[in-house]
Amino acid sequence: MTEINKSKNQPGDSSNADVTTSVVDMLLSKPAVETLDSEHMILETQKRVWGALKKGYEYTGVANDSDEYLRKNVFTKLNMVVLYVDLVGSTMMTLEMPGEKIAIIISSFAQEMASVIRQHHGYVLKFVGDAVIGYFDADENGLLASDNAVGAAKSMISVIQKGINPILNQYDYPDLMVKVGLDFGQNFVVRYGADVKNSQVDLMGPAMNIASKIQSMAKPNQILIGGDVFQRLHPSLQQEFHQIVWTKEEWKYRSRLTGDIYEVFEHKD
Repeated sequence: MTEINKSKNQPGDSSNADVTTSVVDMLLSKPAVETLDSEHMILETQKRVWGALKKGYEYTGVANDSDEYLRKNVFTKLNMVVLYVDLVGSTMMTLEMPGEKIAIIISSFAQEMASVIRQHHGYVLKFVGDAVIGYFDADENGLLASDNAVGAAKSMISVIQKGINPILNQYDYPDLMVKVGLDFGQNFVVRYGADVKNSQVDLMGPAMNIASKIQSMAKPNQILIGGDVFQRLHPSLQQEFHQIVWTKEEWKYRSRLTGDIYEVFEHKD
């Protein structure tokens, strides 16, 4: 029997319900994202990256809880914040460094970014070359998911600048830089095949596409977020961002809700 669409939300339910119902609590509370021990996180990152370069240390890998979560929600529309983080300049690195070292550095980068996503209560969807795609469940609380996703993006920059790069510098390797893009919206969980346990599962939807487009517009070590993420952030986090205005030739994507040019915001250093 063909499985039917089990969407948790009726059309139009996902847009602003979590914003309007929680705005009072958001204004009166502190940011929802919990404070992480950044010094400890950076120290552990340095130990792992140094071990990988020096001793061939292999990461234990990321627990595949994303796969379990998606299989439970197959053929369902889910609200989520999608995060793309992409390594800058990896093509040039491959021309200047030994292949085995490139593999270690890119693998270490991907695993460290995955660790940051998980520490901020997100899921790691997949590794794509030198990019990592994560997502944050926003079906019950889009405000919390948005705060967590932005917290993860900020931690990624910190981990790279303070954790990974100092170790690479000891080997005279170039600094790593990344571009990060986030967007909020509904995505559809798809399964490629009839095998419930083993067929590949993935996400499809506007938020996946726009997050990728936003990330491609970022400069090195820049965090860009879509307007649907920005409006769900705690006011104290909103103050860390300002809107970017691009020409029509640079940015042509429109809001799924209003039809106007979709707003994108940059994190201020």
